[in-house]
Amino acid sequence: MFDQGPHAVLRRDGVCIVLKTPTDEMPQVEYWGADFGLSPDEAALTQLDAMTLRITPPNEKPDAALRPSLLPQGAEAFAGRPGLEAYRGGRPVFVRWTSVTTFLAAEDRETEATAITVAAEDSVNKVRLNLKLSLKKGGLAMVEQTVSNIDGANGGENSENAPLTVNWLESTMPMPRRADTLTQFTGRWPLEKQLRTAAMPSGSVTRECRHGKTSHESPWMFIASDGEPKWASGEVWACHLAWSGNQTYRIDNLPPHETLIGAGELLGPGEIQLAAGESYEAPQVCFSYSATGLDGMAARFHTWLRSLPKHVSSPRPFTINTWEAVYFNHDEATLIKLADRAASIGVERFVLDDGWFHERRDDTRGLGDWVVDPEVWPNGLDNLAKHVHDLGMQFGLWFEPEMVNLDSDCAREHSDWILAAPEAVPYREDVSYRTQYVLDLANPEAYAHVRGQMAALVEQLGIDYIKWDHNRDVTEPVHNGRYGLHEQTEACYRLFDDLKSQFPKLEIESCSSGGARTDAGILQHADRIWGSDSNDPRDRVDIQRYTELVVPPEMIGAHVGPSPAHSTWRATELSYRAAISLEGCSGFEWNILECSDDEVEQLRAFVSLYKELRGVLHHGTVMHADFKDPALRGRGVVSDDGKRAVWVVATVTNLRDVLTERLRMPGLDPSRMYRVRLREEVGEVRWGWNTPQWISAAQMDGFKVSGQLLGEVGLQMPPLWPLEAIVLEVEAL
Repeated sequence: MFDQGPHAVLRRDGVCIVLKTPTDEMPQVEYWGADFGLSPDEAALTQLDAMTLRITPPNEKPDAALRPSLLPQGAEAFAGRPGLEAYRGGRPVFVRWTSVTTFLAAEDRETEATAITVAAEDSVNKVRLNLKLSLKKGGLAMVEQTVSNIDGANGGENSENAPLTVNWLESTMPMPRRADTLTQFTGRWPLEKQLRTAAMPSGSVTRECRHGKTSHESPWMFIASDGEPKWASGEVWACHLAWSGNQTYRIDNLPPHETLIGAGELLGPGEIQLAAGESYEAPQVCFSYSATGLDGMAARFHTWLRSLPKHVSSPRPFTINTWEAVYFNHDEATLIKLADRAASIGVERFVLDDGWFHERRDDTRGLGDWVVDPEVWPNGLDNLAKHVHDLGMQFGLWFEPEMVNLDSDCAREHSDWILAAPEAVPYREDVSYRTQYVLDLANPEAYAHVRGQMAALVEQLGIDYIKWDHNRDVTEPVHNGRYGLHEQTEACYRLFDDLKSQFPKLEIESCSSGGARTDAGILQHADRIWGSDSNDPRDRVDIQRYTELVVPPEMIGAHVGPSPAHSTWRATELSYRAAISLEGCSGFEWNILECSDDEVEQLRAFVSLYKELRGVLHHGTVMHADFKDPALRGRGVVSDDGKRAVWVVATVTNLRDVLTERLRMPGLDPSRMYRVRLREEVGEVRWGWNTPQWISAAQMDGFKVSGQLLGEVGLQMPPLWPLEAIVLEVEAL
């Protein structure tokens, strides 16, 4: 009977999930939140039932589900959006499970159960579902689902044995009614991750993204909270889809049920048609609960991603990328000089951007021909790559493997490799789409072409690093006469993995016109993402702090560009640009050959500072200050042992008040003494007429103070001028 049967309890790293597992019914989540030490025995859990169930079963029979199941359906009297929508031969398929089996397991050598696996079958509709709900390292909950057609034979379009067409398969988790606020995101190029917070909407509400990639305007996350979310306090329940294709985010806020939050892949018309024995594996959906605000929520994502075997834990090299230095104007002598200057400053990785391959003089031709252009590079790239390596730097190269120009040998010889309906090539004359098309990587021949050309260059040049770009939306993706975005996305992931398997030391950055492919799907294949094409630090400070709600800072490319910034034409001091760059994986996006001698010395000091601090910046816990003044941003990283911290406090406009707020530093040991130092190697920080007393000591040998005072009282900040930033290093004595 629904909502009856034994309990299943999952717990890990401060999170607990309690489920009911009725016989031959899909389990329901009874509780998801903080692990308050509830005893796992049935007697104690029965008390939880009595406290939370709104009726007394089985005497009362409501018209609405007591609790939506892990895969909510109308057959359970759930009136919201079903978790699975499918049809066969023109008839809707409404699953009713004839058998459900559950298994508890302890993953990653944990002693308590951290995962439940559900095997459900509908023998009437010939549908099987395998669902796994697990708590990953850090307490991040993840749902993984696969639906299969178990029909014995395939018939015609209107036959009972026709293929099973899946419209969607989505994952949800419940939240308490006190979660009354919803935060999501929008954005544009180059202004990603723009926060939108409002009251929790009523009803079954979806938000979709149809760009063929995560996109600049992606909802990216749904974050529910009790009131407006804060960084360091308050409860939040978040959902993130680990997928780089089209997306659906959903809320079911209905009067009879607890609110559901969830997500899933947005499938195209008829995209998933399962013949007998075939299956569809839906993308992972991540759920993060926190009782300590957005920082606690983000820490669960960071811990999980850092625990993955593919995560690179070695020091993140300081990088120079040549795009804003030379654009398409490639010249071997100039680029060798640029490499010499970079090495003398301390740069560790040199990346040659767009413009090196066949007939690539602008952005209208050449994509798909991944061979070195002999006119621009008569000696090939071998000399530059060798020179970079001889200077002690890694050598990187730009590709856009999923794209092709019609003006290319690839398109002229293989027009059938384009991911589009034939009538869409060429596209209408009044639409640009960057003069490029999508290459159908689900086509084995196209895949082999791209992989072969890329692998040949990696081997020949000893390429250490690939900057992988994706610069246009994927619209009308027709593969073999059917919608093909799911296969295209999986082929992209496979190409990442195949190249890294062939070249184990190779690292790959995922870029998509900046931050348009930023998700936990691509992060399981890439080593770094490019946060935004904007290097304006005023915009970057917010783009980066919201990007790292999911992405660990060591995986976010955050470079120092010239002033004024190419994306906004806003002028800022080098010290400000450098301080904001410390909040990610730092580098230069700049023609540093044009820098003055004084600027070169500042850059050298900054690179040295980055190398000194990156052990903390890229491995610790990220924290943010909940400043009241909208002009202030405060962001810190505290080492796992609490002995070191680095904080950056920045302004984005004029301060509102004369008396600036204090910066409290949580995460330190309250019983220890610390030394606080103001790091001004890149340039002096400027502020108004009032200077707090502690600063003079911090500019010398360091201000000595207890961890308790730093955490409970905090340091009075100086009245920073607009677009200024102060870098503070904290070390235990």
